[in-house]
This record gives sequence, structure tokens and C-alpha cells, in this order.
Amino acid sequence: MRGTPTGRQLRLGAELRKLRERSGLTSTQAAQLLGIKQNQVSNIEAGRHGVSPDRLRTIACHYDCSDKALVEALAGMTPGRKRGWWEEYRELLPAALLDLAELEHHATRLRTAVTVHIPGLFQTTEYAREIFRQAVPELPPPDVEHRVTFRVKRQAILFRVPPTPHQVIIHEAALRMKFAGPDVTREQLKYLLDMNERDHIAIHVIPFDSNVFPGSGQSIYYAEGPVPLLDTVNLDQSHGPVFLDAEAQLDKYRVLLDRMESAALAPDESQAFIHNILKDR
Repeated sequence: MRGTPTGRQLRLGAELRKLRERSGLTSTQAAQLLGIKQNQVSNIEAGRHGVSPDRLRTIACHYDCSDKALVEALAGMTPGRKRGWWEEYRELLPAALLDLAELEHHATRLRTAVTVHIPGLFQTTEYAREIFRQAVPELPPPDVEHRVTFRVKRQAILFRVPPTPHQVIIHEAALRMKFAGPDVTREQLKYLLDMNERDHIAIHVIPFDSNVFPGSGQSIYYAEGPVPLLDTVNLDQSHGPVFLDAEAQLDKYRVLLDRMESAALAPDESQAFIHNILKDR
């Protein structure tokens, strides 16, 4: 039995519960098939009890799941012995932030849409520091620095081999905001231009004069899993990350991001657009 489950462990348990429910089995019936107690089934589905990849495949077989891609993706979510780097921050930061780092670490592709600030994985150190200084209530200086270093470490997924593909949709408003003054803003825009030149990154800008503005200004962070059913949406709220994974919600945000992409400039046009803004600084 583990302690407080991580977001990834909770998601695995929830997906196993969905498989059981689709098969028409009660938790008591599932326990009889698996040769375990009913409370063990409940603990597995609550993320409190881990399962091995082989055990997960056995469970899926008993639940009549014939989707091999989904089963193997779920088997890949079973806990390994190696702890992620984010566990170093377990006592320093809210658990939801660690869940976010774990989510993007395992994502096969990321999609981001923002309106008034640069996406976290593309923020310079000084830009990020100013964002955290503006938190309400005000964060103590050590907490600000913990969050800055944590954000910088999260950015490693964009530089590893192979790097995680990332599509970014940024409204012009975010490019013109002057967080921490003109010097920090200029360096931030230069950094965006450098990142947009990488093959696995595509930055799209929605200009002020666009005749449509899908999404009503909300920030969206979409993490694709090994199969679409395991995708996750993260909405950035003032009280912390909110994770959504219901199929209807995933469908909604896929469509919304597609529409935002259609309203935005292509990456090469966006590159020129950001260059022009930088000239004005």
C-alpha cells in the first residue's frame, strides 16, 4: 500500500475502473475473477495499490479489453522503481505541480495556448521569477526560487533526446506584456525566437487584428498520451493546476486548440511577427 497517490497513479486507477465498468463487472465480481479481495480492487482503482505490468495485462484480459494499444499504454503507466526528479520537491511545492511535471515528462506531444503570458516551458528565468513574484498571496522569497528552479528543470523535456514535440499558440497580448521591464521582455522574445527555430517546436501567434478569437482568452495545456484515451488537459487556475481527462472534455479541447491554430499565423509568419515586436522594444 502506497501513501498519497500521484496524479499519474490516480489516472491509472481511474482507467482500470473504467475498463471494469465497461465489462459490466462489479468490484466484487472483479475480485472473484482476479482471486483477490474486493477492497484490493478498490485500492487499485483509487491508486493506493500498485500493480505490475503483467498483472495489469491479466486484469485487462479478465475485463475483456481487446484494445492492445491501450493495454500496453496502461502497462507503461505502472510504477517503476526509479523516482522522477520532481520528487525532490515533494516537501517544497504543491503536489499538483509535481503531477504536472510528471504528466509532461511522459507526454508524447504537448500543445499550449496562452493569452497574457509566455508558456511556462518557454519562460526565461527572470521572466518566470517576476511571474511568481506577482502571486497572491505573496510568496516568500525562498518559495519563489523553488518555483523558478522547478520550472527551469521542467524545460529539460524540450532538450532531451528525443525532445518532446510542442505546439505553442500565443496571443499577441502575451508578446506585448512587459513583465519585469523592457530588458527582461527583450530577452524573453529573443528566447522565443530561438526556440521556434527548433524542429520539434512550432510557435503560432494570434495577432490583435485576427477576426476570430477562439477560447475566450483561457490558457490551455494539452498533453497527449501514448493513445488518445490517455490524453490530459491542464487548465492553469490561480489556485493551481486543474486536470481534465473525460472523453468529452478531451474532444472539446482538441477542437478548441485546432480552431485557435487556424486563427493563428504559421510558425514562419509568427517568427517574423515576433521579430517586428522585438524591434519596437
